[in-house]
Amino acid sequence: MTILEASDADESVDTPLDSEEHARFRARVREFLAAHAQPKTAPPDDEDRTEAEELAETKRFQAALADAGLAGITYPVDYGGQGLDKSYQEIYNAESAAFRLPVYPLAISHGMCLPVLDDYGTDEQRARHQARIIRADEIWCQMFSEPGAGSDVASLQMRAERDGDQWVLNGQKVWTSGAHYCDFGLCVARTDPTLPKHQGLSMFIVDLKAPGVEIRPLTQITGDSNFNEVFFTDVAIPANWLVGDLNQGWNVAIAMLMYERFALGAGGVSGGGGSRVGAKRLGALARARGLGDDPVIRDRIADLYIRERLLGFTGMRIRAAAAAGEAPGPVASIAKLATALLGTQAANLAMAIVGASGQAWDADDEAGDDWARAVVGAPAMGIAGGTNEVQRNIVGERVLGLPKEPSVDRGVPFNELLVGTQKP
Repeated sequence: MTILEASDADESVDTPLDSEEHARFRARVREFLAAHAQPKTAPPDDEDRTEAEELAETKRFQAALADAGLAGITYPVDYGGQGLDKSYQEIYNAESAAFRLPVYPLAISHGMCLPVLDDYGTDEQRARHQARIIRADEIWCQMFSEPGAGSDVASLQMRAERDGDQWVLNGQKVWTSGAHYCDFGLCVARTDPTLPKHQGLSMFIVDLKAPGVEIRPLTQITGDSNFNEVFFTDVAIPANWLVGDLNQGWNVAIAMLMYERFALGAGGVSGGGGSRVGAKRLGALARARGLGDDPVIRDRIADLYIRERLLGFTGMRIRAAAAAGEAPGPVASIAKLATALLGTQAANLAMAIVGASGQAWDADDEAGDDWARAVVGAPAMGIAGGTNEVQRNIVGERVLGLPKEPSVDRGVPFNELLVGTQKP
């Protein structure tokens, strides 16, 4: 069997999860997925769904998952989870790999906000929100980037000022994925500008329906509007919505970014994962276009396949560390960087296979724009969750032990710096 003929079943990995309890749990997962999810081998039936329809499907699926006792597998029972160890999550991930799960709108809510709230939230915060997040009764987003603080997030200028028993937030966030359909967000703001820029930051829970919050979707080159800019004008939140310690929000933010890179690079959210333009699907496309024997195309598909497998092994390493109780570390940046590079490589290869039809297609071809959207959308992965350059710096410094980049602002109070859009 050649790479061009390989099936998705090759991606499965045998695990020694053979106890009777594991077997019963695996049977429950299989029964649930057969009843509620679509196999990857079946043609997609949701190509024409609106975002609102997709969101409704996500909520139905997640509610059914929770009712079946299969949501929030490793989270405490007191906060809406199942209280099981990570071996059960591995079983769920392995079984769900063969299915299309309608959970993309939960990527940030479950992949970043939920674990951070579990790690840093108060008992009151966890009791109020975690079960609702797990069930998708609430969907959350994260709010880091600002117009003058992208790769250098610590330069953010959004203010949070204490006023009696509440905090008042003013400022702007940008590139906020999913804010237009989310209920709450985790937002980092500056609470003490007299401290150095990595200090004096705090993390807050924000109700995105609160007075003073304005959300404006941003149109991307693909025509989609997944990102938003969010404006805060005298937004009041309770004092006990502070997540983590006051002025220690950078630590919470770093943890959230690590979870994000884990989710993006190691399949940490859906378990099933899988790119529509991966090597195997491009192999099938090449055969359909009469290019299955083209030596150059075959070589490029083989190279992509090898790199995908290497990324898969890196993801296994990261998930194994997570199963051992370790929080995602800098190794997640390796997987995230590789994912971004592979996305561009796969999109370019797809265009080489489809040729001119990837740029001009028949008006009655409903899927005619798929490949064009893939190639123009692929570079976004090199920005989301930290740019490729940021990931390379992290890998160099924290994995390879190379010297840090020079930092001239270390120890300087933030209000004495001219960074981003900050004026004298």
